[in-house]
Amino acid sequence: MLTRLAQVVTALAVICSLAVPQASAQPGFGPDYTQTQFGPMGPAGKDMLVKVRLAGLWEGPAGRLGLNKSANPLVKEAGRHLIDGHAELDAKVIELGRTLNVPLPSEANADQQGWIAEMTNAPAGSAEFDRIFANRLRAAHGGVYKFLAVVRTGTRNTLIRDFAKRCMEVVLDHIQVLEATGMVDFSDTEAIPLAAVAAAPASPTPVPTVPQAVPNVPRTQNIAQQNENDGSDALLGFLVMVAVVGGIYLWTSGRPGRSRSSRQ
Repeated sequence: MLTRLAQVVTALAVICSLAVPQASAQPGFGPDYTQTQFGPMGPAGKDMLVKVRLAGLWEGPAGRLGLNKSANPLVKEAGRHLIDGHAELDAKVIELGRTLNVPLPSEANADQQGWIAEMTNAPAGSAEFDRIFANRLRAAHGGVYKFLAVVRTGTRNTLIRDFAKRCMEVVLDHIQVLEATGMVDFSDTEAIPLAAVAAAPASPTPVPTVPQAVPNVPRTQNIAQQNENDGSDALLGFLVMVAVVGGIYLWTSGRPGRSRSSRQ
């Protein structure tokens, strides 16, 4: 009888182990990703650190030019914000580069050096300098802000996520003080492409941009996953019930024989 009971228990354990879905392994992120204690570090996070460092290499000096060369107090104020903001971000991005083992540039790229040269060559105290200062910096900050939002939304690395959030706060502050100068040319759609969207007349029939088929994909996946889980649960319940009934049957079927043998 004990042998039968042991067989039933063993069979029940095997059935349960087969029926319970195994935990899926952590999906691979590919060779471009590295695992860190703060979460996976991918190309977007690395690119963000590089871009923030590059921004500081030219926007900090540009802020000093605005403070020293402009006669417009609003431009000077914007220059102070740029100096302070990028001093903070520079220190943090260098620290993160060391922590996450991301090489960072040590000088501005060719385009950025060209923008600094434009400001340097513009006459001090002139409206020409103020226009170059406001428009070059506003265009750069607008592009960086959108990029930061994408990284902040998609990254699984907590350090990158927190830093992206802080960068967005600083960049938005810079955008606001640059626009407050009154020198930003929003009709320059090459420098500030969002101006074309903002200036477009309202259409009588709304264009379906965001609410299309985007939610359908994850919803379908969720339904399929839910159905799969429900099916696994139902199978597990059925097999467990069969095992229990079988165990009870074997237990009760052995009892009469045991009673007869005891009487003999």
